[in-house]
Amino acid sequence: MKATKKEMAFDVAIVGMGPTGLILANILGQAGLQVLVLERESKFYGNARAVYTDDECMRVYQSIGLADELQKDMLVDVPFQMVKGNGEVMMAGRDLTQPYGWPLYNLFYQPYMETGLTEGLARFGNVTVLRGRELVSFNQNADFVAVSHQATQTCRFSDETDARADAGVDPDIQTTQARYMVGADGGRSVVRTALKIDMTGRNFPEPWLVVDLKLKEGEDALRHLPYFNFYCDPDCPAVSCPQPDGYHRFEFMLQAGQTKEYMERPSTVREMISKYVDPNKFEVKRKLVYTFNALMARKWRDGRVFLAGDAAHMTPQFMGQGMSSGVRDAHNLGWKLVAVLKGRADDSLLDSYESERRDHAQAMIDVSVWLKDMVSMSNPAATVLRNTLVKTTLATPGAGDWLKRGGFKPKPVFKKGRYFGEPRNGLNGAEGRLSPQPQVRLITGKRVKLDEITGNRFALVGLGVDPRDTLHAELHEWLEQLDASFTTVFPYCGRPQGNVGVCRETNPGLVEVEDLNGEWIQWMQKAGHSTGSVVVLRPDKYCYAIASPSELNAVLKRLRQKLHAQDQSHRTAA
Repeated sequence: MKATKKEMAFDVAIVGMGPTGLILANILGQAGLQVLVLERESKFYGNARAVYTDDECMRVYQSIGLADELQKDMLVDVPFQMVKGNGEVMMAGRDLTQPYGWPLYNLFYQPYMETGLTEGLARFGNVTVLRGRELVSFNQNADFVAVSHQATQTCRFSDETDARADAGVDPDIQTTQARYMVGADGGRSVVRTALKIDMTGRNFPEPWLVVDLKLKEGEDALRHLPYFNFYCDPDCPAVSCPQPDGYHRFEFMLQAGQTKEYMERPSTVREMISKYVDPNKFEVKRKLVYTFNALMARKWRDGRVFLAGDAAHMTPQFMGQGMSSGVRDAHNLGWKLVAVLKGRADDSLLDSYESERRDHAQAMIDVSVWLKDMVSMSNPAATVLRNTLVKTTLATPGAGDWLKRGGFKPKPVFKKGRYFGEPRNGLNGAEGRLSPQPQVRLITGKRVKLDEITGNRFALVGLGVDPRDTLHAELHEWLEQLDASFTTVFPYCGRPQGNVGVCRETNPGLVEVEDLNGEWIQWMQKAGHSTGSVVVLRPDKYCYAIASPSELNAVLKRLRQKLHAQDQSHRTAA
C-alpha cells in the first residue's frame, strides 16, 4: 500500500473497509489496478459482528491467495444445532462434503478476518488505503467520478459503544478521480444516501441482546458448548456461538416489558449468560440490544457508481449470510471491473452485476427470515407444532438428510435469463451455476484444488481432450489475448499411456490433471456431457457454457460478442 497524492487518478475508489470493501480491494489490487480505499474509522472496530463464513466464500478467499492464512484462525466443520430449552438436541446440521473445495461451516472472529484481509493488501503497491478519511461528496460524468474526502470529523472512541464524538481535526478536503466508485459503506451508506436510492423490505421490531465474551486467561469453561446452538426456548429464544481463542457469543431475544436499558445493565447480562456459563470466568467485550432488517436497495448501479454489501442489501443474522452476501458481491463485481478496465470487455458487462446478484441476495434474506421465525417462536402451541414438524421431517427419507445438510440454503445458481452466459440447457444445465472444485492430481503426483490450475481468468476445461483441439486460429489468438487458461481433466488413473499412439510431451500451454474423486466428471455428466466436451468458465468459476467440439467455436464467438456488445452496437450505428 502507498500514500495518496492529491488529484491522483484511480481506476476504482472503494468507500468502506469492511469485509466487502476489503475483498474487492484485494481482487482489484491483485489484478494490478490502481485502487483507492476510504475508511472513515481510523482503526478497526475491535469486536465481532459477523461470525460465520461458508465454502463459497472460502473459495473467494482462495482466489485472492488468503484462504489458508484466514482458515488458521477459524473453527472448521462446526455442527449447527436446534436445541430445546431443556438442552435436548432436536436437529444437528452437519455436512462434511466439500463440493467447492472447502468446509461448509466455518466460524471466525471478525477482527482476525479483517486484519488478515488488510494485511493482504500490503502485497499491492497499487492499492492506497486511507483510514480516518470520510467521503464528503462525489460527482460523475461519462468518463470518471470526482471523489472528495476529508479527515473524519466524528469518531467512535470505544469498542463498547457506537457513540461518536468530535475528532477535533482539520478537514483537509481532497479531491481525486476514479473511473468507477463502489459504495461498500454499510447499512447507513453515505453513497446510497447521496444517490437518493431508497431501500425496500421489512424492519423487525423484535429486539435481541448480543453479548460477546472472552474467556479469561487460564480458564477452561466452554467444553459443554462445542457447537453452534439455536436454543428454541419459548421462554427465551437464544443463540450460542463458539469462536476462536476463547471468544464466545450469546444472543437473547427480549421478552415483553424488557427495555434496552434494562437488558444492557451488567447485572442483567450476568443473569442472562449465567444460565449457560460461569460469568466469573469471562470478560464481557460487548453488550448491545439491536433490531434487524430485511432490506434491498432499489438499484445497485447509478452510472459509474455501484453499491455492494450492506449498502445494497441487509440480511437478518440467523443464516450468517449478511457478510457472505457482501463477499459474493465483491467477487462478482470485481472480475467484471477488471475485465472492463483492462479493455477485455465493455462497460455493459457491469450491468450483469445486479441482475446476477440481486435474486440470490434476496433469497438469502428470505431464508434468513424463515429461520428467524423458526428459532424465535415464543407461542407455546406454535413451538409444539414446530418441534413436531422438525421431528417428522428428520424421520422422512430424503427430507431428513436435506434438513441436516442445510438444503434450504439458496444454491449458487443464477436465474434463467439474468446472467452472463449461454442459456441454460435444461433443468440440469450447468450454465449459470457455480462449478465444483475437486481435488485434482498433477502428473508430478501433487494434489491441488482445481482453481489453482484454472486461475482467476476465463478458462477452458476439456474432458479428456485439449480444449484447443478444434479451435479456429483467430479464436485461439483472442483467447490468448484474454489470458485464458487451458486444462484437460482425465479420470483418476485415466491418463493416456503406452508406447503406441501417445505423445510423450504435454502440449505447450496446457495443464493436464486427474479428477481424484470424479466430482468434475459427474457434474459434466449430470449436465448431459461426456468425453470431448469443453467447459467454459468465467473468472469467478461460474459456468459460462459447456460445449461439444462441434459447438465450441460458435459458443466462443458469442462470448466475444457479448464481452464487446457495446462496441458492436457502436460499430453498427456508425
